[in-house]
Parts: sequence; structure tokens; C-alpha cells
Amino acid sequence: MSGTWTGVRERVLALREAPGASKVFGVSWGTSGHGFELRPPLTEAELLAAEQVRGVTLPEEYRGFLLEVGAGGAGPDYGLFPLRMPDTENVAVASGYLRRPFRPAAVMELLDAHEVAEPRRDAHPDDETFRAAHHVWDLRDDELRDQLTEGALYISSQGCAYYTLLAVTGPERGTVWDDVQAVGEGVQPIRRAGKERLTFAEWYLGWLAAAERRAWAEDD
Repeated sequence: MSGTWTGVRERVLALREAPGASKVFGVSWGTSGHGFELRPPLTEAELLAAEQVRGVTLPEEYRGFLLEVGAGGAGPDYGLFPLRMPDTENVAVASGYLRRPFRPAAVMELLDAHEVAEPRRDAHPDDETFRAAHHVWDLRDDELRDQLTEGALYISSQGCAYYTLLAVTGPERGTVWDDVQAVGEGVQPIRRAGKERLTFAEWYLGWLAAAERRAWAEDD
């Protein structure tokens, strides 16, 4: 294991005592705040079991976090979702979904073309044929929107129906993305300081450094 996560758990938990802890976004907001708490790390056996049921090996930086820092809790925005075992009814869906390659750019192109082709009432002779055509269009729209996040794991909520994704399969594996479908912008890579892609560790450690500056500031 690399030293990427050495001391990170201790740094996060120490922020609970910082004078400006409550000023960090996402720490306290009803039941959604993470309070700088972390779940216990997973054991290697627990992590392997979680991967086996999903049918994938998770990206190395995220694996290291789960093993050394925690299986969810404090993190960017409203914190990291806990990594849970899918229930028995969803095992097949979860494993197949994550095994497919994450390819948002290609799917967004298909979605753009699909939206242009939405059936119009004036192009159909009556309401019944229009509704039938629109039903078929709706089904394809749902299918494409499901494909947009295939191969990615939802790891965090930003609030207001925005989410953070971790690419698990495909050429973008290990990078983090914004799910901003709520405002019609699809799925976009998270960019910082001129970087077109951020890995999970860059995203999390960048948040931690900013949180420490905010929480320990003496004159803020």
C-alpha cells in the first residue's frame, strides 16, 4: 500500500475539534451533515467481498481509502456514501451495471441526437399515434440516461440532486465526475486548477486541505 492515505484518518477526525469546523460546507446540515465522522475502515476480506458481489475491482486509490481511512463519512460536500453490500434483489443489477464501461461522452452524444428526434404532435395524424411514438421515445430516453452512469459508482451527494461519481471501468477509471443531470448538463469531469481530470485521491485530499484551512483559521 502506498503512503497516499497515511495519517489522513487522523487529520479528518481532528477537525471535529477545530474552532471553525462548523464553517466547512457539508459538516452540519440536518441529518445530511457528516460532522467530520468516519466509518471504520474495511478489512481486506470485507472489501474483496464487496467487489465480488459487484463484479469489479474498485480503483486503487479508492480501495486504499476504504482500507485505511474509512468506509464512508466525512468528505467533500455532504460526505462519502458508505460502501454497502447490495441487497440480494439488486446483486445482478449492481454487478452488471458497474462492469459496463463508463463512457459519458459517447452516451451524451446519443442523448443529444435523441432529444432532437423527440416526436412532435404535428407530425402525427392523431393523438393515439403521437402517444405511442412518444412512449417508444421515452423508453429509449430512459435507457440512454441509465447508460450515462454505467460503469461509475455514486460516492457523494452535493445537494439539490447533484452527485459525485467515481469511474470504475473504462478509460476514465479512477477519475471523479459531477452528475448534473438535474440542470440538464449530463455528467461532467470534475476539473481543478487547470486539470482536466481529478483522481479520487486528488479530489479527496484537495477537499481535506481546504477544510483544514477553513476550520483552523484563527481570524475567520
